[in-house]
Amino acid sequence: MPQPREAGSPGTGTPAAAALSGRPHGLPAGLLDRYGRRATDMRLSLTDKCNLRCTYCMPAEGLEWLSKQAVMSAEEIVRIVRIGVDMLGVRELRLTGGEPLVRADLLDIISALRRAHPELPISMTTNAVGLDKKAAGLKAAGLSRINVSLDSLHEETFAKLTRRPFLDKVLAGVDAAWAAGLGPVKLNAVLMRGINDAESPALLAWALDRGYELRFIEQMPLDADHGWTRRNMITAAEIRGLLSADYVLSSDPRDRDGAPAERFEVRARVPGTGEATGPVLGTVGIIASVTEPFCSDCRRTRITAEGKIMSCLFSREEVDLLGLLREGASDEQLAERWQDAMWIKPKAHGMDHVGLDAPDFVQPDRSMSAIGG
Repeated sequence: MPQPREAGSPGTGTPAAAALSGRPHGLPAGLLDRYGRRATDMRLSLTDKCNLRCTYCMPAEGLEWLSKQAVMSAEEIVRIVRIGVDMLGVRELRLTGGEPLVRADLLDIISALRRAHPELPISMTTNAVGLDKKAAGLKAAGLSRINVSLDSLHEETFAKLTRRPFLDKVLAGVDAAWAAGLGPVKLNAVLMRGINDAESPALLAWALDRGYELRFIEQMPLDADHGWTRRNMITAAEIRGLLSADYVLSSDPRDRDGAPAERFEVRARVPGTGEATGPVLGTVGIIASVTEPFCSDCRRTRITAEGKIMSCLFSREEVDLLGLLREGASDEQLAERWQDAMWIKPKAHGMDHVGLDAPDFVQPDRSMSAIGG
């Protein structure tokens, strides 16, 4: 299989996309890479700004925000999504941040996307601060569903993790999303050793009782302070162990279909035994990006708030799409650059040695808030 040519300076906005990757001619349409994967799930960041300061994502102070001019406009977002959907086979869109709710034209963006793509699933990841006032409007604008980051139900723990005392606002937002019909409401929880890991069974019980879909996420090396170590993170195996005290988990019979979360059906455990009792209470997901990676079936393509293509969440290479767009490129030229950027997607993220600190893995310069999950 042809190897990519030297990438040079992919972020400069130069119009020649073919020199980027050495992608051969005659390939099927779509966002293919060298390993036979096809990206159909688009994650698009609307902003790098956020109103929380989660320890596993952002520094306590001092992060420089992008200028308004550097961030994609509503019209640019709609055009890029249209190229992805109509020309490159994107079948699902997730709007991310930073925090999407801080963007003033959010409803206009969603409305325009829905008018252009009536059948496209459009979801959004949010911390839910302020969502209680906006959930109904988001649903009316055309948003399909919501993912909410929620790491703890205890005020003190929540404030320690997010550096903000906003738990009541988040819970109000989650309830409002459910009431507005933005379901299934999915909750994302990152477990931190010695901070909120012991709360995991109670958090699952709370989610099951309300019909929310909880997914636990291994902490990833995407914190702005670059303090992550493999030895300190809670692994997927540990998460299953924490939940097993109260629940019996069995593999969800539904096809995973490229989803990042491995799903499990949840039943109550008979106290003092390994036996399950009663019906299935719901499901729980575990996203084990580090210790049980799913790179071989990754179907995601990412666009940062300033219009850079990232073929992998952990990629250190970015390809400028917005610069090319602003230079007057055609849809065909933009599609070609996007295809070239995905062609050089790495086979895996490099954290392949379970239980080690993986010294050969180099953390991306960007934190999660600057990438968009």
